[in-house]
Amino acid sequence: MLFNSYAFIFAFFPVVFVGFYLLGQRSHALSCLWLAAVSLFFYGWWDVHFVGILLGSLIFNYAAGYFIGHQVARQSAGDSPGSLKMLLICAVAVNLAVLGYFKYANFFVENLNHLTGVTLASSQIILPLGISFFTFTQIAFLVDTYQGKVKEYNFVHYIMFVTYFPHLIAGPVLHHKEMMPQFARRNVCHLNWTNIAVGLTIFAMGLTKKVLIADSLADFSVPIFSALAGGGRPMLLEAWIGALSYTLQLYFDFSAYSDMAIGLSLMFNVRLPVNFNSPYKATSIIEFWRCWHMTLSRFLLNYLYIPLGGSHKGKARRYFNLVMTMLLGGLWHGAGWTFVVWGGLHGFYLIVNHAWRSLREQRAWGDGGSLEKLTAGIVTFIAVVVGWVFFRADSFSSATAMLYGMAGMNGMSLPGSLEVRLSHYFPHQNWILFEGITLLSKVSSSNALFVLLVGFVITWCTPNIREIFGAYHPTCENAHPDNSSVTAASQSAVLPLRMQSGLRYEWKPLTAFAWITGVIFALSLMGLSHVSEFLYFQF
Repeated sequence: MLFNSYAFIFAFFPVVFVGFYLLGQRSHALSCLWLAAVSLFFYGWWDVHFVGILLGSLIFNYAAGYFIGHQVARQSAGDSPGSLKMLLICAVAVNLAVLGYFKYANFFVENLNHLTGVTLASSQIILPLGISFFTFTQIAFLVDTYQGKVKEYNFVHYIMFVTYFPHLIAGPVLHHKEMMPQFARRNVCHLNWTNIAVGLTIFAMGLTKKVLIADSLADFSVPIFSALAGGGRPMLLEAWIGALSYTLQLYFDFSAYSDMAIGLSLMFNVRLPVNFNSPYKATSIIEFWRCWHMTLSRFLLNYLYIPLGGSHKGKARRYFNLVMTMLLGGLWHGAGWTFVVWGGLHGFYLIVNHAWRSLREQRAWGDGGSLEKLTAGIVTFIAVVVGWVFFRADSFSSATAMLYGMAGMNGMSLPGSLEVRLSHYFPHQNWILFEGITLLSKVSSSNALFVLLVGFVITWCTPNIREIFGAYHPTCENAHPDNSSVTAASQSAVLPLRMQSGLRYEWKPLTAFAWITGVIFALSLMGLSHVSEFLYFQF
């Protein structure tokens, strides 16, 4: 079931919402059980056959975590830490084996056939929705349990923690310690009209991002990349329209899902972690990865990069760990060599970024001011766009053809109306065509440029939800002890904003803001006639 569907907005969510608070008047335990049950129903709506896999994963990991946690508490009585660590390794290995079978079995067979010449048959394996997210969430639970960070083992709360429908399909990747105390609060099932108002507004903003912006950008990125997959070679401007359209489409699509998840959860008085912090405003790749898909970056840092040795074993080992982490992060996104190349490319970017910072420190170079930040931002963004080409392309050859086009090596095409004005400047240049800038895909170049302009203005010049709703703290980072609203001053103290946007917009519970929310919500609903899945559903 999609957040951006009539079935979810007008049927599923209202029933879940009313049931949660009605049951909450009678029993906190019943309201939690209700939320766990409807989350399983939400998952089963896509394909009921995979509910068994999810339940099996839940039971196995809860049992393993319960045993590990109780053994950790009794280690002082003489239990062997080594055997406990082996149990953790085995439990994690089981999770990775299940994930590997569904996600990478055919990829492995195809590559083995190619390398060895054998003809092993690949099976028709359907990837269960959200398996990467609920697997990583439970691996984090097991490791946290082994480290003594898990204190509660209520099975119903655990089901909620893993299957909680706002995050189940496409994240964020959750930590047990940041969610379980929220589920355990007795007032979690009591109506909080401020949270409902803020949550509904955030959900409406996310729906607008998805329906009006991301899906509009898909109208330009999909035809160009489809033509590319068919062997086409886009010229300069068309290649950039395709690459930039996908760059913005992916951002608005995943950002929309994350915002909608935060908004939905807040209406149940539960705060999810923030997943985006204006990543395209980053002035370095290091900063980009601190702001893009932040919960996945946190997982890779804590459960892969640091266990590999992090930065504590010399520069060479540090750089190796960075590349390995990003390669595996790329492979997590999909069973394809283009994803591996994308991860390796970002690993290379990070090495260059860290080396440049070290050189600056050694030479004691100062801050170059606003011009340097602008240049760094442009270079960072272009590097990210190049990476997204590999991420989106169906093959390495397609990605190469797109990059050739972006570099102008496939020629340049301009609107025919410019032929009289410009042709005498290039009398013998056959690499310039005056027929239109989107010859390959036949998309409307004027519409594409307009939507891209709107997308970039929103991306670079408007505040994000942390800035808009900072006074109400919609996410769980450094949350106020009672999860109530905090003042803007105290909020800025506990959760410093990474940067202030050019435009300031702070939400307040006023009639004008309610009308604005109503208008964008209505416009989004009118665009739901063509429902599209979120891009991260496939990862």
